[in-house]
Amino acid sequence: MTTMDRRSLLTLLSGLAAVAVATDDALAAPLAQGQLTTAQLSSSRVLHFKDLPAVTLDNGGTQRRVMSGTLPTGEFIEIHETVLPAGKMPHAPHHHPNSEWLFIQSGTLEYDDNGTTIPVGPGDIVFSASNVLHGLNNVGTTDATYIVFSVSRQTPE
Repeated sequence: MTTMDRRSLLTLLSGLAAVAVATDDALAAPLAQGQLTTAQLSSSRVLHFKDLPAVTLDNGGTQRRVMSGTLPTGEFIEIHETVLPAGKMPHAPHHHPNSEWLFIQSGTLEYDDNGTTIPVGPGDIVFSASNVLHGLNNVGTTDATYIVFSVSRQTPE
């Protein structure tokens, strides 16, 4: 048996730690719909919209989770599509540490930007800055559809 110097020991321990992390990702309990591990987010992929299950929300709308998880670069992301019924809000105005973009696909909405109401519709993009109070309301007579992209260095909520 050969003796191991500090450099070799450090290399060996680093390699074992990498294997342990990879094994943890691979053997982790099943994730929530759309939630991916950092290892999974290290690979490019195509997601077919028709394969994303729609979940019915308390307000009667639907949501399709596209993906969420921590990227290899350290940012936590979350992407989903929401269909919001006429006259409904997804939730009360709120704030959170993540930055959020809404890509409005259809409908007539009002965006509450820290108490200032702004009309938005198809083709508009709404940006909610970190920790700024914001909300959304479907003021139209038909469903509204939008895609949410959220990013932060926080841990998932």
